Order: sequence, then C-alpha cells, then structure tokens
Amino acid sequence: MKWMRIPLGLLQTNAYILTNDKNECILFDPGDEGEKLIEVLRKHQLTPLAILLTHAHFDHIGAIDDVRKVWNIPVYVHEKEQKWLGDPSLNGSGHFMNGKNVMVEEADEIIREEGSLTIGSFQFSLFETPGHSPGSISYYLEEANAVFSGDVLFKGSIGRTDLLGGNHEELLKSIHEKLLVLPEETIVLPGHGSETTIIEEMETNPFLNGFSLS
Repeated sequence: MKWMRIPLGLLQTNAYILTNDKNECILFDPGDEGEKLIEVLRKHQLTPLAILLTHAHFDHIGAIDDVRKVWNIPVYVHEKEQKWLGDPSLNGSGHFMNGKNVMVEEADEIIREEGSLTIGSFQFSLFETPGHSPGSISYYLEEANAVFSGDVLFKGSIGRTDLLGGNHEELLKSIHEKLLVLPEETIVLPGHGSETTIIEEMETNPFLNGFSLS
C-alpha cells in the first residue's frame, strides 16, 4: 500500500490518500480545498472507499462534503466529537476563522472504542489517543508499517492542548502508552509537517524527553 500527503488550507493540514493495488483509497482528514483534493483523486483514477477522521477540528474536516458530493462514501469519527462536525464553537472555526464557520454533515460511522477496522482490503488498528482533543484517534496500518497520528505526535513536537477538551498530561500518556509502544521503525504520518518515525521521536523529541508515567 502507498500513501500521498497533501497539505491543504491556510494551516497546511495534511490530508492523506492511502491506496491499494486496485486503485481504491482511504482518505484521512480532508481539511480544505475540496476541488484540489478531488482533482488529485481523479488524476490518479482512484476510487475512495471512506473518509477517516483523526479528530474533528475545523482544519481537518472542511472538504468532507465536497468529496461526498462526488463519491457517496462514509465518514468515520469518534463519538466524543461527532457533534463537532456541524458546530463551529466545538470544531474551533468559530474562534479562529474570522467569521468563516466550518460546518459539515453528520458522520455515517461512529467509533465508540478501540479495536480493528476493516474497509475493503484496508485493515486498521484503532487507538484512542486523547489529549489534543477528547476524541483523537490514531490509525495503525501494520501492513504499511505506518500510523496516522493526526495532531497527537509530530516530528519534533506534540499536539497543542490549549483548545477545547485538551489535556497535556493526557496527551503525553496517549503518546507513551499507544504510540511509542509500536515497532520502532513505524512511520508516523502527522496532521501537520513531515513524516517521522517512532524511534526518531523517542530519541530526539524534546517534549517527550524525561517524561515518566509513574
């Protein structure tokens, strides 16, 4: 399986297109610029099967309805953030977008607990990784040796925790208990910035250095 990273919108939020050898794909966090994203999908003759959200902040959801107008595919979100999709006061657009409220239609599939998720030939392990937001989810794809971490873990940094439902200690606990236990060579595909690996963050991330769960 292969993936493409496409930074979208003013915040250059990473949308990811994960593809298989049948030209089917999964979309992660289509945050903005729906026409641009649709053009990429059509250029590569890809058939989307679903949209998976790592969380429901405005910069990760803005192009959802644009995509769904072209392909009638389900959207997955954690139950703690299902109401955020249509509420600017929850998804943050009401505070940060200078009057440009982001509202999208309800999700089709509500994730209520950790476990496995199979969509076509794609098989994910779902990890609840709150801290940046209460319903943050990381999607681990063992076959591709990669985890889609959203805004939980970045190259050399971690997610901000000063937004609605954020919690710094909870975020650090999520990272250490759910992500850093993955194989060291696992590729981390974050919501902003470039890719990294678990071992690189274990060794060099200044926000993780010295943290203890005890």
